[in-house]
Amino acid sequence: MLLTITMTSGPGVPATDLGFLLHKHPDRAQEFEQAFGTAHVFYPEASAERCTAALLLEVDPIGLQRSRGKNSPDFSLGQYVNDRPYAASSLLASAMNAVFRTAMRGRCPARRELADGTVPLELSLPTLPCKGGPEFARRLFEPLGWEVSAEPVQLDERFPEWGDSRYVTLTLRGTVRLADALNQVYVLLPVLDQSKHYWVAPDEVDKLIRAGSGWLAGHPERAGITRRYLGNRRGLVRAALGRLADAEGLPEDALDLPEADRDGAEEHERKVPLNERRLEAVTAALKREEARSVLDLGCGQGKLVSRLLPDSSFTRVTGVDVSHTAVAIARRRLKVDRLPRLQAERLELFQGALTYLDDRFRGYDAAVLMEVVEHVDQPRLPALARVVFGHARPRTVVVTTPNVEHNVRYEGLTGLRHPDHRFEWTRAQFREWAGEVCDRYGYAVRYEPVGDDDPEVGPPTQMGVFTR
Repeated sequence: MLLTITMTSGPGVPATDLGFLLHKHPDRAQEFEQAFGTAHVFYPEASAERCTAALLLEVDPIGLQRSRGKNSPDFSLGQYVNDRPYAASSLLASAMNAVFRTAMRGRCPARRELADGTVPLELSLPTLPCKGGPEFARRLFEPLGWEVSAEPVQLDERFPEWGDSRYVTLTLRGTVRLADALNQVYVLLPVLDQSKHYWVAPDEVDKLIRAGSGWLAGHPERAGITRRYLGNRRGLVRAALGRLADAEGLPEDALDLPEADRDGAEEHERKVPLNERRLEAVTAALKREEARSVLDLGCGQGKLVSRLLPDSSFTRVTGVDVSHTAVAIARRRLKVDRLPRLQAERLELFQGALTYLDDRFRGYDAAVLMEVVEHVDQPRLPALARVVFGHARPRTVVVTTPNVEHNVRYEGLTGLRHPDHRFEWTRAQFREWAGEVCDRYGYAVRYEPVGDDDPEVGPPTQMGVFTR
């Protein structure tokens, strides 16, 4: 089975920089032993204009059989007669995780700006099992910003009347962050195949949340992806959807309401989702401060922007995110090309880093950091504060962030609420940081709870409204 990753050159970036991103030198062919075979990494082409890395997995059928646990889903003849040596599947996903683990984490100390940025990529899988056909492959990858080519493979070219097999030849093209591309393929390979070569254990939830960080929670097929990835194991699916819901600030049933429950859904009182309450609280704070122009820093997929834009009291609404993919998804969700003229004139979306001085951030009444600071490495927080409070210097800054004290109220949660969180603050820690910012940059701050204010552990989200 084969995966090829092709990068073309960009402004000031030769295509051979793919070697830096993958941590695999283009001049070397490397082998990596796996429990089920051998993974080979080599470069069929490597020039400044175009560079291709290939991951070829040779499956050892005997080694694969020995690596299976007693609970393996395969049995009988299926253990010996299958497509595993030839078709991309969870075996290839496992090899990707072993061979490209550093790249999938987005780490490249020598070229950090390269790893954090987007590059023109083409990923190809010649033979991919796809239960649901080419249309299902497009439904999974197109919402992520890919241009998708999914061509069915005929059962036998000599007998076209037999029709197509369940396999497709998949090619993805787009300008994306390499780590995001690898993680998306890693998760969606077993989803397309709807099978795994090993028993699905509880630690698969952690793998899914980690690899799906930044894109899965906002995917329109997230419930189906989760079910297929976790082998329809109800308990694991509910746990994963709960953690995805927390990442989005939504109740679990907002992500996946069982079909049997939908007819009577109106009969049950629903709690207002935490994410909705955050949006309401931030909007209310902006209105109280009479902000007319708003800069949403770390806008993600544009939820706050879409909330503010229809309100004509906001004469200028701008969304900024470090992720090119997030900005592209925000454009699609907002249907930018079909917005009413007056709304389109008030909207701006662009990519930008919050820890670097940028004159485009200046000239706004208010800036918003909604669930953003906890995604920034703590040593870089002074740089963020300098950019927002010192350089952009709006009259109002609204900051929301999780209250880690409230985490004890989330059943089954261990550690932080999201795998991309670098930290989560107590109420005292948030106030200490806010006080230092105010002293340095000449702001005052008031604190407001978001969500139910628990008398023992406080609200799930804490909000600070900074005014100059």
